[in-house]
Amino acid sequence: MIIHEKIEHHLQELEACGRITVKFGVPLSEYCTFRIGGIADIAVHPTDEAALTDVLSYFSKNEIPFVIIGNGSNVLFADEGVSGAVVFTDKLSAINCSGTVITAGAGAPLTLTSSIAGRNGLAGLEFAYGIPGSIGGAVFMNAGAYGGEMSDVVVETRCYNAKTGKIITVKGDEHAFGYRESCFKKNSMTILSTTIQLKESDPSEIKLKMNEYMRARSEKQPLEYPNAGSVFKRYPGYYTGKLIEDLGLKGYRIGGAEISQKHAGFIVNRDHATADDVLELIAYIKEQIKKAHGIELECEIRYIV
Repeated sequence: MIIHEKIEHHLQELEACGRITVKFGVPLSEYCTFRIGGIADIAVHPTDEAALTDVLSYFSKNEIPFVIIGNGSNVLFADEGVSGAVVFTDKLSAINCSGTVITAGAGAPLTLTSSIAGRNGLAGLEFAYGIPGSIGGAVFMNAGAYGGEMSDVVVETRCYNAKTGKIITVKGDEHAFGYRESCFKKNSMTILSTTIQLKESDPSEIKLKMNEYMRARSEKQPLEYPNAGSVFKRYPGYYTGKLIEDLGLKGYRIGGAEISQKHAGFIVNRDHATADDVLELIAYIKEQIKKAHGIELECEIRYIV
């Protein structure tokens, strides 16, 4: 889209006041763990919660489409880029610990939050140690690993509706958590912060468990190549990575995208892969699994155009 001078001037004024940082015409490959993506019209980093809500309200009133991104660890940006604004929550990263409760901003790194919990003798978030995402992204998709999920620990989430200008608090079952699902995938709310309830435990035991999980990630996951995490949701009764591996697809490539030779549930950017390479490889995997087992795999990665 063409960015109107008035819009550009307004954003530059906000930047001059120290409320945001803004760039125009930026390559999205620099903002995601896949290292793939075209140009975004606008990339905005609000410095705090008030700046975030003000920017989103402004975009909404001026009919500028926007998408919210945390660490860009579970997304695939289109080769054509993103029309409108990409708003990053990375600066909303405050983490506060009080008793057995942790409140973290949407942009707080998941691994850091888990680590702070452990240092304070709080158990329940060990599964998140090593996941390269943000708190907001983790709540959005109910991230989980090693038998734990965000739904196990999240008690409430503050969020913002840009259309109404209201901040509301979602509590308990209102999150509508499911397997890689939450209410935020179905509504237009932007996560601002989340409150997590944990349990007291021995810090050394917590640290031991986190180290075990990190060691397992390093051994089993292709951390040496750009990727966006597990590609597919687990189909009930099956391990998706094993289904793909059993078909002999490890190492199969389309363009620069490759099914990881270390873990078949991952697609890696092996050699300047494009989003189209990844999408074609995803489609190929789904086709082969459907032929072999008659089941439809569902993608876990967000594709953003």
